[in-house]
Amino acid sequence: MSEPHWITRARGYLGMREIPGPKHEPRILKFWEQIKAPFRDDETSWCGAFVGGVLAESGLPIAQGAAAARSWLKLPTKLASPVVGCIVIFWRGTPQGWSGHVGFVVGRDTNGNLMVLGGNQGDMVSIKPFSKDRVLGYRWPDPASKPNASLPLLASDGRVSTNEA
Repeated sequence: MSEPHWITRARGYLGMREIPGPKHEPRILKFWEQIKAPFRDDETSWCGAFVGGVLAESGLPIAQGAAAARSWLKLPTKLASPVVGCIVIFWRGTPQGWSGHVGFVVGRDTNGNLMVLGGNQGDMVSIKPFSKDRVLGYRWPDPASKPNASLPLLASDGRVSTNEA
């Protein structure tokens, strides 16, 4: 099964990390520019910038206010369940709060967790398991294509992410 072109692009960033101290990862700074956010560092939570940067580089629309994870809920194409390449939006703190996390679904693990390719996961771009209990919604980013319903099984250490700040 081939994956959506934006996921192939996102995988190219796997392992990219924040730079500790006064210097900043230039690719994260570029993501901020691509989503027209005012931030110029790699310490500000950048999961939304990663998703927006990847989509912008892929020629796809980005959410208004893309820096905030929950803004991705504004994308028009809602999905009832996860598929490879969809954007998944999670709550962080409390479901009713303002903070969250956003990334791309790339599979599932044997425990039923979503395997999410995202930025600012351990201060880097990585694929980590996330509990479906934190999901606020799924969105399909490409208005010109249809999602493939299959969700491949991926290897996981089973330790779900609990804090992406």
